[in-house]
Amino acid sequence: MDFFLLMIPPTATHQEKKWRVLHGRPVSYDPPEVRAARSKLTASLARFRPEQPLKGPVRLTVKWCFPRGRHKNGEYRTTKPDTDNLQKLLKDCMTAVGFWRDDAQVACEICEKFWADLPGIYIAVEEILGGT
Repeated sequence: MDFFLLMIPPTATHQEKKWRVLHGRPVSYDPPEVRAARSKLTASLARFRPEQPLKGPVRLTVKWCFPRGRHKNGEYRTTKPDTDNLQKLLKDCMTAVGFWRDDAQVACEICEKFWADLPGIYIAVEEILGGT
């Protein structure tokens, strides 16, 4: 399956978790920007959720398309946020929505980020055969 989330991709990432001490123990929490990004992604992903969570290994291809401003359409984005941080939040949201049971099932990942005339996130998900 593949689809395009037409949106300005969120730049707040999972990496931005905050910590506080509660009853003498450190507890993590999402700051408001991360909560908003998580809500935006979860709501947008929900309509593309498969009927049943995928089983076995999964290949995930993601193309993050950010509003281009003064950059050329299709030019790679080499500024923050880092792709690994973008992917972590996206995979957490995809797990919560029910694309798979655990994001550990993502055995192959292709991720690119661009400046684009049409901002959004292209996502392709496919079950793959186990490697040899």
